[in-house]
Amino acid sequence: METAELIKSLVREGRLLASAAVEAGPGARVPTCPGWQVRDVLRHTGMVHRWATAFITEGYVRFHPADELSELDGDELVEWFRDGHGLLVAALSEAPADVECWTFLPAPSPLAFWARRQAHETAIHRADVESALGGKPSPIAAEFAADGIAELLTGFHARSRSRVRSEAPRSLRVRPIDTDDVWTVWVSTDAPRTEPSEEGPADCELSGRAEQLYLTLWNRLPQTAVSVTGDADLAKLWREQSAVTWS
Repeated sequence: METAELIKSLVREGRLLASAAVEAGPGARVPTCPGWQVRDVLRHTGMVHRWATAFITEGYVRFHPADELSELDGDELVEWFRDGHGLLVAALSEAPADVECWTFLPAPSPLAFWARRQAHETAIHRADVESALGGKPSPIAAEFAADGIAELLTGFHARSRSRVRSEAPRSLRVRPIDTDDVWTVWVSTDAPRTEPSEEGPADCELSGRAEQLYLTLWNRLPQTAVSVTGDADLAKLWREQSAVTWS
């Protein structure tokens, strides 16, 4: 996706997150993040937004630690989240295309990286807050969801720290039914390897609408939300080992 479109998605997702937080209340339990309440999601996501903004505005070319989590609560916490979200949107919108700063996943440019990463960071945590309300999460555009799947598979789970490993080599295919995308993930004792390909048979295939796959692969929906064919143990392995954590 183009950087400008990702920034638009970031704007939308942040506004939805804040609105859902107000409706749910800071003390509401977040089913998709066991042990968390809405206030925890606001504090975490607001911290990440400010952390990302600092790289863009200060031009840090090496890792720079994030600030401590906010101790605000209630309406003040929501406003603090909104302020940080606005600062991030402004930083991304106003930064030159050739801005130089630290990143941690492959991308065409640092600006493209941070726009993509923060749009999806916010979308996933928006789904978390909405889970506190019950019912279905707000719709996610197929193109945006497919972009998020690509980031997860070819970015996060291409890193050596990915815990998705198998003693016996196996392959997982991910197929959205509403886009032209398809990915094959080769799982072994090394870091997973993903290619946008459907060559040869796969041991297991996950298919469904892109938004369903996106939220399922991020473990925000149960795997019953998508179609699982083939080796169900491989799908289970993904569920149990694929969590992406802050620390």
